[in-house]
Amino acid sequence: MIETSFLVYVLVLLATGIVVGFSCGLLGIGGGFLMVPVQIWALTSQGIDPTLATRIAFGTSLAVVLPTALSGCRGHSCRGVILWRPGIIMGLCGLVGAFLGGSIAAHVPGDLLRMAFGFVVMLGALRMLFAKSLQPRQEALPEETRKSLLQFALWGLAVGVISGLTGIGGGVILVPAMVIAMGFGMYQAIGTSSVTIAFNAVGGVIAYAINGWGVPGLPAYCVGYIDLLQFALLAGASIFTASWGVKVAHRLPAEKLKYIFVVLMIYIGLKMIGVLGWVGL
Repeated sequence: MIETSFLVYVLVLLATGIVVGFSCGLLGIGGGFLMVPVQIWALTSQGIDPTLATRIAFGTSLAVVLPTALSGCRGHSCRGVILWRPGIIMGLCGLVGAFLGGSIAAHVPGDLLRMAFGFVVMLGALRMLFAKSLQPRQEALPEETRKSLLQFALWGLAVGVISGLTGIGGGVILVPAMVIAMGFGMYQAIGTSSVTIAFNAVGGVIAYAINGWGVPGLPAYCVGYIDLLQFALLAGASIFTASWGVKVAHRLPAEKLKYIFVVLMIYIGLKMIGVLGWVGL
């Protein structure tokens, strides 16, 4: 029975990693909003305290985001849709923000973290859903936005804090923000987001590793709140499928990418807030 349970654990995480890698390449997101609910289920089913499981899921999710985002970044770079200057500025500020957010999350109750996660994802979904258009007239960044270093820095810092607090790379918030508030084209936003969320992941991983060091009740093979077994299964599967997502992304119209985003985000947001449980789904 124990062996069967462990096999299911492994297979579910591998399957999640495959989907996460594909979604990272397709949508420019880290996939944390897909990984975290599965990771929490996997950990609590092994008898881990729910609050501890939530923090481990957040920290490990960010660890997986890093190689997955880098793999997607490579694919988007080859297609010339990454704007490096804003991506690096947002990323460096996001790294600092993610460290701060991760340090705060290490001392917050699990229920509150899960609800915050759900609300953040829902907010991003609604903002994208009600935006008039996600397709500018041309795939080019306006000149005045190109010079706005402060705008990039502030958005990077804010999304970094959210990333650290919720265990997501930040792409679900950053992509809509880049398109709606900063004038990026959809493909540019997806490509540039993969750069920024890699930086966010670094800051968050450092915070969760430091703040979880020596905490009692952690599973075996943990470095702070980073579960190395989950990391190996999720990252091992996701790295190879990110390139597939990149290829598909450049064959789809921007509006279709928008609706894929919205559906996934609404479902995961409702799930983590607990709404689906309240209505018996």
